[in-house]
Amino acid sequence: LCSCYPSGLLGIAPAWYKSSEFRSRAVREPRSVLQDFGLYVHPSQSIRVHDSTADHRYLVLPQRPEGTQGWSEEELRRLVTRDSMIGVSLPAMAKPETI
Repeated sequence: LCSCYPSGLLGIAPAWYKSSEFRSRAVREPRSVLQDFGLYVHPSQSIRVHDSTADHRYLVLPQRPEGTQGWSEEELRRLVTRDSMIGVSLPAMAKPETI
């Protein structure tokens, strides 16, 4: 979950997204918060939480889907969703010709 919500790309962030209650829970229970969004992260995969401030920002880079080696930037761009940009889902997976 990225506190540096890209409002220029995605519009204004929902009020709950900026609330101290939500942010605190995301730090304390990141797996649970991600699961609320429908993203199950296997226990063997680590989750790192960086509680940012106005002086520090973190960029969440979506995990590259298997089978996309050799895809163009445009083909890859089509897989990225709002949710994957803020770190609550993985990029959508589809073959380049079906996007």
